[in-house]
Amino acid sequence: MAVPGYEKFMLPMMEIVSDQKEYAVSEVRDKLAEHFQLTEEDLRELLPSGKQTVFHNRVGWAKVYLQKAELLESVKRGYFQITQRGVEVLKEKPKEIDRKYAVHV
Repeated sequence: MAVPGYEKFMLPMMEIVSDQKEYAVSEVRDKLAEHFQLTEEDLRELLPSGKQTVFHNRVGWAKVYLQKAELLESVKRGYFQITQRGVEVLKEKPKEIDRKYAVHV
């Protein structure tokens, strides 16, 4: 399986942190890799620049857009948690969360 686009990571990321605890970005990445059943080969795939993996890049962009929508917030370097607004969005049981959805909540 190829690494999904960053928008596909948004809802699972929100669900992983839905308990309102602080999570290390690395911990969430591990859970997302497991959720999507990504292989070691998938996780090693590099961007054309060769400086970052596709997986880390896409998880990072998903997190950025969820933070811009105030659904997630950084609590300290390398850690984040869901916001109250994010909890409310999950209560609506969206089928997916994408950039367009995140901007309009």
